[in-house]
Amino acid sequence: MPGRTARHGRTAPSQGETYLGYHAAVHTISTENNVISSARQYRYYDFVMAAYVCVLLCSNLIGPAKMSTVHVPLLGGVTFMAGVLFFPISYIFGDVLTEVYGYARDRRVVWAGFGALAFASFMAAVVVHLPPAEFWRDKQPAVEAIFGNTPRIIASSVIAFLCGTFVNSYVLAKMKVWTEGRWLWSRIIGSTLCGELVDSALFYFIAFVGLWPRQQLLEVTFTQYVLKSGWEIVMTPLTYRVIAFLKKAEDEDYYDRHTDFTPFSLKT
Repeated sequence: MPGRTARHGRTAPSQGETYLGYHAAVHTISTENNVISSARQYRYYDFVMAAYVCVLLCSNLIGPAKMSTVHVPLLGGVTFMAGVLFFPISYIFGDVLTEVYGYARDRRVVWAGFGALAFASFMAAVVVHLPPAEFWRDKQPAVEAIFGNTPRIIASSVIAFLCGTFVNSYVLAKMKVWTEGRWLWSRIIGSTLCGELVDSALFYFIAFVGLWPRQQLLEVTFTQYVLKSGWEIVMTPLTYRVIAFLKKAEDEDYYDRHTDFTPFSLKT
């Protein structure tokens, strides 16, 4: 008796044949997408993660060590932390990761960055509070000035980083589905404006409210927000090229249609 055509284009066994192998095949087919998704290996994902963590650590440890004032035509002197020039690169990585690999894989990278940042903060505190050698005592004030961030500064930095980054990724992922993958520039810029707003507002409010006059706090927060957002917008053409390269190289263009957007998970 000829076999009957089953789902997925496969042929069901004839009467008298065992159905064990057939049912196993159907079960495998029905879960094929999930298996492929969870077992998928990427060529560049690990490198992007490493670069992201590197930029995050450097911008948070080295960047705050210096305040700089640059004279801009028509605006006059603009004062900012040097890290402002480099921290937005982490948001560019977030855009690339979410656009190519999806929100869940970007979430894993964010938590990897959080772990690295938490350990670096702990290590800096230990190094600062270790008693200096006799010949090193004259250098101790410099070490404290560079690495001796207060717990309030550390807490504000970590909270702002997590909240701002997850907002950035969430907005980009949702906009990609809403626009059906069109107008990449709109979600790159739109997610950046949302994420950087949350990051800047939380950091300066938690770190300096009650210490700075309200007017100064608002001015500095606004300046940092404009600088970081503007820097990312200027980098949009480069972001386009990196995304295009990775989509082609990885054969991936992920849409978060059924994603669980909780930040408290490492599942992909």
